[in-house]
Amino acid sequence: MKNFKPRIYVACLAAYNDGYLHGEWIDASQNVEDLHQNVKKILASSPIPNAEEWAIHDYEDFGDIRIEEYTGLEKISELVAFLEEHGELGSAAYGYSNDIDDAIKLIEENYHGEFNSEEDFAYHWTHEVDCREIPEYLQPYIDYKAMARDFFVNDFFSLEIDYKVHVFSHY
Repeated sequence: MKNFKPRIYVACLAAYNDGYLHGEWIDASQNVEDLHQNVKKILASSPIPNAEEWAIHDYEDFGDIRIEEYTGLEKISELVAFLEEHGELGSAAYGYSNDIDDAIKLIEENYHGEFNSEEDFAYHWTHEVDCREIPEYLQPYIDYKAMARDFFVNDFFSLEIDYKVHVFSHY
């Protein structure tokens, strides 16, 4: 991910419930302890004495990953590490599966590569993976568009990233 700088906006709920907007943007790529320290500082500077509760009211640069209001800081740290390792492909895989373990499995075990289209994948599969020699005189009669349609009904799915198709198998 280009210029990857994930951030979360942490708000003090005591202040929020009392009609004040009190919070700060925090660099989410810090370790968990530093994230906790930043939240403590926000709560300590709250206009409401002894504030203890907080929530994430906004976030940015997490790609396809949704951050909920009460996502824990440990989960935030885990998601950032995942995105640092897998980038936009990881973001798309997580957006599809909504689970880090499933997204990792998709990338490590089910990923077939990047193509210009699903039809290009069908061509690749036919000529590179299937390994059967197709006589040259028959090649113009192969309908790769129909093959792609059939492939992507049950066996494969694709995720689009920057106008490219990333293909995964369901098995």
